Amino acid sequence: MSADRDPHIDQELADELENFREIARHLKPSSGDAPRIQGIDIAGLSMPLREVAGGDHIIYIDFKRRYNLKRRLERARARGRDEIVEKLTGLEQKGGILLADVSGHRMTDALLAAMLHQAFLLGAYYELDRYGEITTRIFEHLNTRFYRTTAVSKYFTMLYGEITAGGKFRFISAGHQPPAIFSREFGRFASIDPALWTSFPPVGLLPPGDDLDEQADDLLAAKKNYQVNQLDLLAPGDLLVLSTDGLAEHGGGDFIKDVLEGLLREAAEEDADSICRRIERAVVSHAKPEDDITVVVVKRTS
Repeated sequence: MSADRDPHIDQELADELENFREIARHLKPSSGDAPRIQGIDIAGLSMPLREVAGGDHIIYIDFKRRYNLKRRLERARARGRDEIVEKLTGLEQKGGILLADVSGHRMTDALLAAMLHQAFLLGAYYELDRYGEITTRIFEHLNTRFYRTTAVSKYFTMLYGEITAGGKFRFISAGHQPPAIFSREFGRFASIDPALWTSFPPVGLLPPGDDLDEQADDLLAAKKNYQVNQLDLLAPGDLLVLSTDGLAEHGGGDFIKDVLEGLLREAAEEDADSICRRIERAVVSHAKPEDDITVVVVKRTS
């Protein structure tokens, strides 16, 4: 014989669940505004599986608007830091994009994405002041901190890259879905030589090999230092597509090749935001999502 349920307890549980939903809605910080770069159009979309929040995250870095480059340049010139002046000046025609995918798609996984958001932006301040640019050092430090403070089952893949006004995309990848380049001239995705991009283990999975504070005796199992890769958008109309694996594996096949390629061929004349809206509709009509889905479209316009 079962005891009668206490309606007050049921109401408390319902209230707690709603409270958690409300927290989750505000848990993950805003991605920020997409960078404004001459000759480049950028837009993105994120579709959490749980509708409120999930493990995918985008961070945009518009260096001119997010940071006071003018004051940093004045200070660097006053200190005779010519190398810093050169680096900071170059940022005026660059934009950064960070795409992360936490191992999991529950609302609670958004917490790890929020931790990454704050840690990265804080580290970026110090990077700009010290080096005049964002370097691979910040990602080595992020890997160290997440390796030491999160469970092995809670790592994340990440891709960070910077696009220039000339269409050059320099990036590092930590176990992330590879970038894809769509050629407007040929109406298909270009074949990218694997030698042109190197990917490393997901963030937090292995200790860095040159961590001075690492006490492990066997550093053969450590991560090698991050390497910077470069891809080029060669002609106006070319597209760079960055995504999480939720898009690539959507519907159980190769969504990027089977669906996205034809969609981009049809939408070649549209802007990046319109293309993202098309992708969103195609995802919904193709199959029921089983993972968080995030995509960023970078279009060279001139």
